[in-house]
Amino acid sequence: MRSGFIAIAGRPNVGKSTLMNQMLGEKIAITSSKPQTTLNRIKGIYTDLEYEGGEGLQMVFLDTPGIHKPHNKLGSAINETAVNTLSGVDVILLIIDGTQDFGKGDEAVIRLLENTEAPKILAINKSDLIGPEKYLELYKRYEDTGLFDDIYGVSALKGDNVDMLRERLSGYMKEGPMYYPEDIATDDPVRFIVSEIIREKLMNYLEDEVPHGVFVEIESFREPERPGAATEISAVIYCEKKSHKGIIIGKGGAKLKGVGKAARLEIEELLGCKVFLSLFVKVKEGWRDSERTIKNWGYKDE
Repeated sequence: MRSGFIAIAGRPNVGKSTLMNQMLGEKIAITSSKPQTTLNRIKGIYTDLEYEGGEGLQMVFLDTPGIHKPHNKLGSAINETAVNTLSGVDVILLIIDGTQDFGKGDEAVIRLLENTEAPKILAINKSDLIGPEKYLELYKRYEDTGLFDDIYGVSALKGDNVDMLRERLSGYMKEGPMYYPEDIATDDPVRFIVSEIIREKLMNYLEDEVPHGVFVEIESFREPERPGAATEISAVIYCEKKSHKGIIIGKGGAKLKGVGKAARLEIEELLGCKVFLSLFVKVKEGWRDSERTIKNWGYKDE
């Protein structure tokens, strides 16, 4: 068996989670067009027991929050999570958005990577949306850093060159144990995955100023006691302002109902059973700047 850990790094909204989902062939991490969708470290597990004629391969992907200039304590905490993940892995996969110009944020990420020891691969995402001149410009800029063993153009959304990139990453795996059973794609708790699904639907439904100020807590998760019965889930959506609560609920409760329906359908697919989902909205002012709250809610590494 060859196995190892791969840290997926990059700035917010460059397609890290989408690419990991493509690598695994199923959805593990939530995705959104809004920046900073990933606030926790998400684990994705790829296992191929037929690799190299039966030698076996297991790659553990660690999808990290986007590295950015923080504006509150939550931002600092998730930055710390991303940076800490870069230590002790077998390879770092840096994702950039090929449609965006190189800027100060990219320079900061390069300086950060200069202090890491693991080999590094660069994936220029959305390469299908840019011309050859733009691609070559980015390729040369990053090649000149001398940090990267290889550079690939990919489309995380369409899957272009993802198989080739995955094969390249497999070459960094070493002889070792199979860390996780072959039939699981993540070891994140079901309650956490359910809360992330709800948060994804919120991000897709809400106005720009609200999504990053919401936190979803699963209050109760009651599995069915008899065949055919529904799993009963109760979740609280916390927001920072009273005005945000009104936006989340919407006129006549329409927006919250839409979020609930979209989340319920995906949760039912995940669990393979009927789901009765109850959503409640509460205000917790300034929670993103509360050290105690972000630690209690699992956003800060111990």
